[in-house]
Amino acid sequence: MFIDQVTIEIKAGKGGDGMVAFRREKYVPNGGPAGGDGGRGGSIVFEVDEGLRTLMDFRYSKHFRAESGEKGMIKGMHGHGAPDKRVQVPEGTTIKDAETGAVIADLVHKGDYAVVAKGGRGGRGNIRFASPKNPAPEISENGEPGVERKIQLELKVLADVGLVGFPSVGKSTLLSVVTSAKPKIADYHFTTLSPNLGMVRLDDNRDFVIADLPGLIEGASVGVGLGIQFLRHIERTRVILHLVDMNPEEGRDPFDDYLKINKELKNYDPELLERPQLIVASKMDMPGAAEQLEAFKKQLAEDSTVEETPRVFSTSSITREGLQTLMNVAGDLLEETPMFPALNLKEQEAQQKIYDFEKEQEKSAPDFVINRDEDLTWVLSGEKLERLYQMTNMDRDESLMRFARQLRGMGVDDALRERGAKSGDIVRIDKFSFEFVE
Repeated sequence: MFIDQVTIEIKAGKGGDGMVAFRREKYVPNGGPAGGDGGRGGSIVFEVDEGLRTLMDFRYSKHFRAESGEKGMIKGMHGHGAPDKRVQVPEGTTIKDAETGAVIADLVHKGDYAVVAKGGRGGRGNIRFASPKNPAPEISENGEPGVERKIQLELKVLADVGLVGFPSVGKSTLLSVVTSAKPKIADYHFTTLSPNLGMVRLDDNRDFVIADLPGLIEGASVGVGLGIQFLRHIERTRVILHLVDMNPEEGRDPFDDYLKINKELKNYDPELLERPQLIVASKMDMPGAAEQLEAFKKQLAEDSTVEETPRVFSTSSITREGLQTLMNVAGDLLEETPMFPALNLKEQEAQQKIYDFEKEQEKSAPDFVINRDEDLTWVLSGEKLERLYQMTNMDRDESLMRFARQLRGMGVDDALRERGAKSGDIVRIDKFSFEFVE
């Protein structure tokens, strides 16, 4: 089964907790603090695996979790950092945030990888908090939580040449003749239910990958038929071979079919029509096909919507007429066409805008937000405040006092007073509750 779009959940590892410990050795009086830092939590890293062709593995495994870092130890020893969780994906996989749609990474070639969820840093041990004012602190930090997010994986097959056209115009047959691929071929519509790839080898030792992209019909760009599922794969192709059926017995208008398919490509992404496109007149071995082709060429020449009339190749997959010439011209076009024209730069620019937007959001986000429940409890929230709370060791009085000072420094006390908080009111952060004291 060909799976090209899945949504999964990932969670990076939590950092290890810092340690509260003191040096106790014979003949070493006043040894001082000796609690080590926790280890870093494991990150979630996506990397390209050349052996994969679909996202089938993610259909059954939808949750990926990295290990947490090891806790700090005595004698100032740090905990071990956790190994990263590496997840293999096929070439051509785009990773997006499932909630915002933001592009996180685009893994196209062998060796590409991306850290999609970063592991939390280890909490500091009490050795880090020693000072002349407090030479023996009983303070430590919990490890930082790892990033948790829901992401969408979207596969766009990597092919140099893409075959487009209405169902049953001969795309699969053409692929089977010019390559060693063995797609399913039958005389009914929608025989091909998933993209098929094949390698074309020319006489001059050049080669390229060609893909049969199924299900493209009128209305595909808005969800009709199978086209909406596979139109994304055309984005990766550098040259488009547009097959038009010239068999009069089909009762179709070749020029009308040609215009409808181009309209769907334009509706999906106007830049697709800027790719080099060759028109392939298929089934020229059928009676009356030559007359159909002449009428088609005449209509094409009179079409005022195109600046330059595309080249038309007369072919037959049965007699192999014109196929060698077609493949040679497609190979020549590939040498003139840059890798993923406009698309790669476009995605990079969009990705940079997204990252810049996220940074601006982080800067503009308030340190904390104050709300009040129906039971009159004051509720504190906010990413920075909640992270501070999660990294505070609530089992140590000194850590609690330090947390209270940090809240005061952030302006929480003053903000609560302005909202009308009085001594004895209950304040809650996540599951931790305490009394507000003037």
